[in-house]
Amino acid sequence: MRILFVEDDPDLAEITALGLRNESYAVDVAGTYADAEELLRATPYDVACFDLGLPDGNGLDLVRRVSHDPDLHRPRRTLVLTARDAVADRVAGLDAGADDYLVKPFHFAELVARLRALGRRGNEQGATLRVGELTVDLATHQAWRAGRGLDLTAREFSLLRYFMHHPGVVLSAEDLLEHVWDAHANPFTASVRVILSRLRRKLGDPPLIVTVTGVGYQLRAEHEPR
Repeated sequence: MRILFVEDDPDLAEITALGLRNESYAVDVAGTYADAEELLRATPYDVACFDLGLPDGNGLDLVRRVSHDPDLHRPRRTLVLTARDAVADRVAGLDAGADDYLVKPFHFAELVARLRALGRRGNEQGATLRVGELTVDLATHQAWRAGRGLDLTAREFSLLRYFMHHPGVVLSAEDLLEHVWDAHANPFTASVRVILSRLRRKLGDPPLIVTVTGVGYQLRAEHEPR
């Protein structure tokens, strides 16, 4: 998933973003309302985590805006992350459109578990993804093909996870760059092609991720005869 983490405490933002990247998430950080707004105009995020007490605005207003403002990309899921722990604040956050609410200070493991849960919503498979011979455990970051363990880097795992959330769908390089890489990625590099080539090699034969010429790449849900 590609995550927007909106937090005005630079130390908390930095250490949380680093931890999430180590968990194979692509993370963009915004420290102000204006920065978050700019990123939301440019990028369709899978999950946005909003702090409420921003120096130049109320994060709750952003939660409301992303649900109806056509100029902003609406994240698939939103998580309010704040020190405001009163019941009224939690109710206000959820009523504004947030999918979840986590009070600071928080344990990093709980944040990751909540992000996994948000990513699973609408997915009946829960913490384990299965597509044909492929199995991925989202909690332990392990992957197998036909019972054979796959030794994947964090980026390769993220890429495979994204394909497995979209089996049979043709995904362009731009789609992959938007959801598996963060804002630091150079869109003019060959990073998508390089990582994809390594992942294909590790998955082995017959190939499961195929190129659809001129369009993008597709994870085959089942083997197709040659």
